[in-house]
Amino acid sequence: MADPMKIRANLVGDSTEVKVLMSHEMETGQRKDAQGKTIPAWFIQKVNVTHNDKVVLAAQWGPAVSKNPFVSFTFKGGARGDKVKITWVDNHDDSRTDEATVA
Repeated sequence: MADPMKIRANLVGDSTEVKVLMSHEMETGQRKDAQGKTIPAWFIQKVNVTHNDKVVLAAQWGPAVSKNPFVSFTFKGGARGDKVKITWVDNHDDSRTDEATVA
């Protein structure tokens, strides 16, 4: 299982700003190792973010996203103490879910 995501969720006016740093190798499947063998593709395919069980962001990614991806976005609403939950699933069906409390 991957390392926990680093998540910050802050109230900014009438919006909530979310910043997420995910820990993932994000291999494209096009690089070769020292012996010349192709390194198999391994990347996050789906990202979902919910706020109080309502989807506020849904994304589909491919192999072009960099290692340890960073995502920053805002959504309308939110209040201090609300929960923001982030889930990702990669092409090996590994997944990670973490949550943060809006500050």
